[in-house]
Amino acid sequence: MERLQKILSAAGVCSRRKAEELIQAGRITVNGKTASLGDRADWDRDDVRLDGRALAAPAERRCLMLNKPRGYVTTLSDERGRPTVAELVADCGVRVYPVGRLDMDSQGLLLLTNDGALAHRLAHPSHGMEKEYRVTVSGRLEGCAERLSGLRKLEDGSPIAPARAAALLREPGRWVLSVTIRQGLNRQVRRMCAMAGLRVHRLERVREGPLTLGDLPPGCWRPLTAAEVSALSAQP
Repeated sequence: MERLQKILSAAGVCSRRKAEELIQAGRITVNGKTASLGDRADWDRDDVRLDGRALAAPAERRCLMLNKPRGYVTTLSDERGRPTVAELVADCGVRVYPVGRLDMDSQGLLLLTNDGALAHRLAHPSHGMEKEYRVTVSGRLEGCAERLSGLRKLEDGSPIAPARAAALLREPGRWVLSVTIRQGLNRQVRRMCAMAGLRVHRLERVREGPLTLGDLPPGCWRPLTAAEVSALSAQP
């Protein structure tokens, strides 16, 4: 027996959060009865329906790595008509959902999956999986890595865990930094850079936990290997 939220997510209907909204709206039934939050069901025995339509069997679990280009929003649809990451992975064969976010002006490693349990675990704040970025900046360059590493809160007072920052490449007027964080607050790295007196020209996520972007071209995706999925699942 599994929670209905997990069943809906596994069937590729929606995320777990959206599933709660569907249940609360009375759109989910189990064996003809309107479901409630907390209800459980069995795929093999129970008739689970959305708006009267029987759910398809759970899709094969897939987990993808996408090199998100700039100009794409990390969502499945956008009311403003902007390009979405869903368009870039439309040929993967199943409906997958982003794990975490990258803002429209950022690029790099983005995970997408239809495995609701894995997505929930990786995205939960208590998980704290490392995320490493390559950031091209200008502004107050001297001592900037130390200032970034020393930040303990954002401009609105939100506390943040200590980051690791180091200069990788120094050019006249611009440096390329490595910045590693364990949280995923909205536009966190950009906000940290602003507090450190830096202007961000390019921001690319190159690592998430044990996974590295490597030479995957922008706009392209690849399936994770079984070993990579196991490594993700084994993250503390």
